[in-house]
Amino acid sequence: MAKTTRGSRQSTGGVSEEALRRHIRAKGADYLQDPNVTSVGIGLKNGNGPICIQFTVGTKGDSAIESLGSRRIPEAIEVEGQMVPTDVLQRAFRPSFEIVAEEQLDLRRQRLDPIRPGVSIAHSAETAGTLGLIVFDRATGAPCVLSNWHVLNGNVGKIGDTIVQPGPYDDNNITLNLAGTLLRSHLGAAGDCALSKVQQRGYDRSVFELDVVPARMARVALGDKVIKSGRTTAVTRGVVRRVDVMAKINYGIPAGEQAIGCFEIGPDPQDVPADGEISKGGDSGSAWLIFDKGKATDIFAGLHFAGETDGTSDEHALACYPASIQKKLDFVMEAPASTAIQIEGVVARRGYDAGFLGAAVPEPGLSAAQKRDAVNFDRGQTIPYTHFSVCLSAKRRMARYVAWNIDGSRLVALPRRGFSIDPRIDAKYQFGDALYVENRVDRGHIARRADVCWGPVAEAEQANRDSFYFTNIAPQHERFNQSSRKGLWGELENLVFDQADLKDLKLSVIGGPVFGTEDIEYRDALIPRSFWKMIAYLGKDDRLRCASFILSQEKLLNDLESLDLDPFRIYQVSLAELARKTELNFDLLSDADIISRPELVTRPLGPESLVDTTKAVTEIRSERDLRL
Repeated sequence: MAKTTRGSRQSTGGVSEEALRRHIRAKGADYLQDPNVTSVGIGLKNGNGPICIQFTVGTKGDSAIESLGSRRIPEAIEVEGQMVPTDVLQRAFRPSFEIVAEEQLDLRRQRLDPIRPGVSIAHSAETAGTLGLIVFDRATGAPCVLSNWHVLNGNVGKIGDTIVQPGPYDDNNITLNLAGTLLRSHLGAAGDCALSKVQQRGYDRSVFELDVVPARMARVALGDKVIKSGRTTAVTRGVVRRVDVMAKINYGIPAGEQAIGCFEIGPDPQDVPADGEISKGGDSGSAWLIFDKGKATDIFAGLHFAGETDGTSDEHALACYPASIQKKLDFVMEAPASTAIQIEGVVARRGYDAGFLGAAVPEPGLSAAQKRDAVNFDRGQTIPYTHFSVCLSAKRRMARYVAWNIDGSRLVALPRRGFSIDPRIDAKYQFGDALYVENRVDRGHIARRADVCWGPVAEAEQANRDSFYFTNIAPQHERFNQSSRKGLWGELENLVFDQADLKDLKLSVIGGPVFGTEDIEYRDALIPRSFWKMIAYLGKDDRLRCASFILSQEKLLNDLESLDLDPFRIYQVSLAELARKTELNFDLLSDADIISRPELVTRPLGPESLVDTTKAVTEIRSERDLRL
């Protein structure tokens, strides 16, 4: 485990930041004895001035101060023989465990196995907070949940109590949702923190939607950028604007008022949420990570535990220092080698099943040149995974096509994993993270991870992991790829499920990029201008049907750093046309093509029919062009 540090800075009085830190540690609790002072720390005067000792107070104004029996804060305070300026802000704090109005239900608030940082968790008698990190007990190596005292312990808790995921506010089935037992906790100057030993659940250490595994710790400095993933506000970004803060928080009876050591985070002006909130009730326990070069890093910056008391105050969050809570809870970031759990290879990888529907849906035929270009695996020209297979192009370093099976009646909801190189395949045939950093190019799944996550949980989880290998990933524009932006590619399959006369809710799908001579050259890669997908299914008359689509990004710009695309165009094409564009052979499926055999369309033509799927999609996205 590495630890980052920052250099010392000087105040206008010539006093170093380390001297100010010593002063806060020595005098902070005394300052908080004043009934009007809610915190004291090191900040920048007026937000962008010199380093100063910054106080927050519940009330400003001479008459209000007098009524509280408080004292006016002086313009400067002597620190080690030097006068240091002060700054005063009106602000009060509360723990972030109060629950806001219910919002759209998502995976963060559902029971997950394996459990994962960023989702709902709590003591069985509390409401709901956030699972911060999966760490390990130093003495035993046991995997543990790291979160807040007021999330995992609270005023009624004791060591050994039941911890549930999700928290009772999100699902009150305590028996079903057991995730562990309270191991250790602390509430005081070192922080608001607790550990729960993981029991009866698997665990995934990567942070929900950030897809990084925190492995290092930092002591933040003023101006550091951070990012967190929380139960309520999901992914938000911030900037450190006060350090070495002592904040006064009332935790109710019997814990009462506590002085908590921490630092303060304000919104990142480059990424302010629509509602302005970087944290809300239910986000307590979230792990703030260092945000650098446009992405979350593996560096743990702080444990979120509190925010402002009302929506009118200056938006901010408070977080405990990692090193302080580590000393109190005695955990390590990485598991000892003897206790590391290896979960790869739980299920044999059989790959795509051509007979999955009960009628043959073979993979497309390859030309002689395509066969020579295919990366071989055990003498085969496709690589088997769980519920899908990949035909990998050695020259293009991405899939020529992926074929996968979907069982819509047996889908399992699972959290996202982290992307990785498939260790079975030479890395020279795979593009890694370097292609996707500091631009708007997304790591786009060809076989959607949600499509392949079906069957028994262990099998679905292995399919979930397999889908994140870079062999199944291609560079796609974020508006095309991201589910939060209603990516059109996935909506094609959703519409088939919803509208086609399906038998047994099963699909076989084959798709990939259209490799062209005019694809854009970028970072040693050629970015495909178009992607294709062929969807096969059985109707209730037991006849096989196939529908083929091309989503074209014809005017993919030359500047991939900003990636402002011409509107997407979706084309429904015949298998013959698809074969012409991809140079693949689909002859064995020609009798099932609904374009060339319209008698296979059992419903009247119109936006609700499969043959007009692209029209229906376009009506959902009215600004995008369609050409059938």
